[in-house]
Amino acid sequence: MIEDLSKNDFDIKQKEHYKLYVLLKDQITFESELIKKGIRYYSEINEQPSIDGGIRYFFLDSDMENIDKIIKSNEIVANIETNLVSDFQDEKKVVKLYVSILIGVIVITILVGVISKLFG
Repeated sequence: MIEDLSKNDFDIKQKEHYKLYVLLKDQITFESELIKKGIRYYSEINEQPSIDGGIRYFFLDSDMENIDKIIKSNEIVANIETNLVSDFQDEKKVVKLYVSILIGVIVITILVGVISKLFG
């Protein structure tokens, strides 16, 4: 039964459907919730040239409300095709890393300057 609900529902693309992009880091959570709720989907992970913007999923229009609930309750970052948005939490981590490195370089530079004045 689980296989019936997985990525193999190509016929969804032939019906009234919409596309949604989900980041790779959310794939397992998202797909397990879809299977739990019995929502049919088709994933193009193998056909996509790049998954940087997320994995493209196809869903029936009739499942839109249930999918919206899954995305909100699990805090999954998802986008439609024309509105790709990155994960702001990941960007905050990168900015924090850059700031930490910058502060480290400044502190080391000051320490080298002070030590060279003391012993130079």
